[in-house]
Amino acid sequence: MSDLAWIEAALTSSRPQAIGALLRYFRDLDLAEEAFQEACLRALRTWPQNGPPRDPTAWLIFVGRNVAIDTVRRRGREAPLPEEEMISDLEDAETALAERLDGSQYRDDVLRLLFVCCHPDLPATQQIALALRIVSGLTVKQIARAFLVGESAMEQRITRAKNRVAAADVPFEAPGAAERAERLGAVAAMIYLVFNEGYSAGGGDGARLQLCDEAIRLARLLLRLFQTEPEIMGLTALLLLQHARAPARFGPDGAVVLLEDQDRSLWNRKMIVEGLALIDKAMRHRRPGPYLVQAAIAALHARAARPDDTDWAEIDLLYATLERLQPSPVVTLNRAVAVAKVRGPEAALALIEPLEPLLSGYFHFFGLRGGLLMRLGRAEEARRAFDRAIALANTAAEAAHIRMHLDRLLEESSKAEAL
Repeated sequence: MSDLAWIEAALTSSRPQAIGALLRYFRDLDLAEEAFQEACLRALRTWPQNGPPRDPTAWLIFVGRNVAIDTVRRRGREAPLPEEEMISDLEDAETALAERLDGSQYRDDVLRLLFVCCHPDLPATQQIALALRIVSGLTVKQIARAFLVGESAMEQRITRAKNRVAAADVPFEAPGAAERAERLGAVAAMIYLVFNEGYSAGGGDGARLQLCDEAIRLARLLLRLFQTEPEIMGLTALLLLQHARAPARFGPDGAVVLLEDQDRSLWNRKMIVEGLALIDKAMRHRRPGPYLVQAAIAALHARAARPDDTDWAEIDLLYATLERLQPSPVVTLNRAVAVAKVRGPEAALALIEPLEPLLSGYFHFFGLRGGLLMRLGRAEEARRAFDRAIALANTAAEAAHIRMHLDRLLEESSKAEAL
């Protein structure tokens, strides 16, 4: 591995712990981020010559803390720190700091940082933007490109989030058990939303697709903090199993490839094995939650060697469980796919018809409705549903997929007229 590669990996993995610790010291999100960035620059200058420190995170915290102290002193017009040459030998101080920074202290710092980014005063869009910037270290340009907004607009969104956190006077002490339980769901939801932003992107949208990888990294980080929490195991497994299908989800031309038509040899088996192991471990706790149930559904697809091997009856039962745990018209819509496989398109159509007022602006509702109507031979109704789906399509790939169904309807209609 090149110098740049191992340094980049070390800086990325150390970021949440280092910024979390600097935030605890200085209680200023901007100052913590700036100090960490300066510490990274110094690491890039010194590590290639001196080799990696014994604990890169402790080194970054120590250097970042000195940088921040210098900044605070300059702001207060006090005496600056000594020149860098006079404090460049950090070995003894770094060793002492590394010995104090045990796993539990790192854990609290990272947890605190995640909780700050998911403060209840922040809208979900600001929570995601702040977490991607502060915890993940994505640039404003990367985040803006992923969310299809201008760079200045995203900069303002992140700035507003920081200002809200400052105005809310967020406590920076280690979160207690009650607060962890109360806000863990918000952190998990933020990670899930980050993943969905990437998952809903088209095949050629690399900027948004990378959000899936980042969400999985954040989920694994959260899992290290809550190793016995079945819902966090379920969340991580769900993301892994969904993302494992990424290489097969789009054709060479960027067109959507439905699950039943995907080349399953392209699925990432390593991710699938990791996800299935997490589900098996979580199930032993006998406390199923929404993420774990969704992961179990994804697991049934992952375990099927061929589309015909899929246990749709079990998927129907799992969606019924999910409806009880987390009632939602979208959950019912997803269940209808399984119902169509088990009991036919008419039963599925009857299930989703009452949802139209709630999902009148949802692409997938009209796409599924059109598909069911087409299977029932109700071509004109199917065409109207597909037209509505195209109008609501979020990506060009979605629109192209629906147009394929419309072309098929026109072809069948022409054949019928010819007869």
